[in-house]
Amino acid sequence: MSIGMHRRHFLKHLAGLTAASLPAVQFVSNLRAMAPDLKKQGKSLIILWMGGGPSHLDLWDLKPGQPTGGEFKPKPTAASGIEISELLPTVAKQMKHLSIVRSLNSNEADHDRGTRKMNIGRTPSPIVQYPAIGSVASSLLTAKDLPLPGFIGIGGTAQRIGAGFLGTMYAPFTVQNPGQPPENIKAPDALGQGTPLEERMRRRERLFHAVEDTFSERLFPGTSKDDRKALGDAAFSHEQTYKKAFDLTVSSLRTVFEVQGEPAKLKELYGGLTNSFGMGCLLARRLIEKGVTCVEVDLGGWDMHANIFQSLRTGNGPRLDKGMGGLVQDLVQRGLWKDTVVVWMGDFGRTPRINQNNGRDHWARGWSVVLGGGAIKGGQVYGSTTADGMDIADNPCTVGDVFATIYKGMGLDPETQVRDNLGRPLKIAEGKPLKGLV
Repeated sequence: MSIGMHRRHFLKHLAGLTAASLPAVQFVSNLRAMAPDLKKQGKSLIILWMGGGPSHLDLWDLKPGQPTGGEFKPKPTAASGIEISELLPTVAKQMKHLSIVRSLNSNEADHDRGTRKMNIGRTPSPIVQYPAIGSVASSLLTAKDLPLPGFIGIGGTAQRIGAGFLGTMYAPFTVQNPGQPPENIKAPDALGQGTPLEERMRRRERLFHAVEDTFSERLFPGTSKDDRKALGDAAFSHEQTYKKAFDLTVSSLRTVFEVQGEPAKLKELYGGLTNSFGMGCLLARRLIEKGVTCVEVDLGGWDMHANIFQSLRTGNGPRLDKGMGGLVQDLVQRGLWKDTVVVWMGDFGRTPRINQNNGRDHWARGWSVVLGGGAIKGGQVYGSTTADGMDIADNPCTVGDVFATIYKGMGLDPETQVRDNLGRPLKIAEGKPLKGLV
C-alpha cells in the first residue's frame, strides 16, 4: 500500500524539525479538539477535478449566437430556467440537485498555480504549504477507527497537492486505476488466509509498533505515548498511518475498491467499465458510503488549445456526462445526497475567444464551477457573465467564497480560526458563503 512516506524521508523530515513547526502542532491540536462533535455528522465531499482547464462556455455558460459561442446548443434541464450544454443530457436531468456558479474570478491562469489554488482555496505561497481541502476536511471529520484513509485521490492531483502543514496523517491515499484494487493492499498469499492470516499480520503489526515506540521515545525522552500524541508528534502520525495500512490489509473493507462486482445496470449508469472517470465516480460513492470523508476523482485532458469541439463531442463530454450524472442520481437514490457535497471544478476556465486552431486558451477572469449536495441548494445559478462571456456581469465570486460555501455545505464553520506553520491565524476559508446557495 502506498502511504506517501518512506522511513528515509521520515527521518529527514524529523531532522529538520525546529520550533518553527510548533504552530502547526497547535493547528492539529485545535482540529482534534473540535473533532468529536464534527465526526458525528458523517459529512463527505466528492471533488470532480477537471485537469487542464475545462471549457465552461461549452458546458455550463453557453453563449448562443455570439462569435464566442462555439458549436454546442443550450439544453433545458430539470431545474426551471437553467440551461446547460447539449453535451450533458444525463447531468441535465439532475440539475435540480446542482447549482452553477458562473462568476468565478480565480486570477490564476497557469496550470500549476491554478491547480494549487483551486485545491487549497487560497493563493499558493512559497513559504507556507497549505493543505488540500480534502486533508482539512479529513482532519476534522474522519472517524479515528476507520480502517480506510480519510482522503482518497483517484488519479494524481490529490497527491500532488498533499496535506501541507497538516502532515502525513492527513495525506491523500492514491488510487491510480479505479477499475483495479490499489497495489499491495492484499497480503502475500504465503501468509495464508482467514484467521491465520490475520493473526500473522497482527503479530507483524505489534513488532512494528514496538520498533516505532522505541524510535519515538528516543526522540522525546521522558514523555509518555499519550504525551507525544497530544503534542502532535510526527512519529505518532507516522505510526498511525501504518496502523491504517495494517488495518486495511486484514479488513473486509479492502474490497470496497473493487467496482467490477457492481450490477451491470449500475455500471452502465456511470458509463460502463470503459469510462474510467465514471468508474472513479462509482468508486467515490462506494468509499463515502463506507465512511471516507473526501474523494477527489480526476478527469484530465481538458487543455484543448486546438480542435476543442470535436474533442468534447467524442471524448470528455460523454465521459463527464455519464460519470457526473450517474453519481448524482446514485447518491440521491441511496439517500446520501443530504450528507455529501459534490463540487465540479478545474484549474481555470477557457477563453471566450476561439483561436485560429479552433480551440480555446486559458481563462481565469470569469468562469464556472458547479456545486450540490449537503446543505447546498440545488437548481440555482449564482452570478453571470456578459453576453459574449468576456466579463463578469454580476455577483463576482472568489475561490475563497467557493470554499466557504463548500465547508458550510458540509456543516463546517468557514470562520474557524486555525494557525499555519508560521504561527499566523487564518480561517479555513478566506471568503464568505455564497448567498442563496447555503
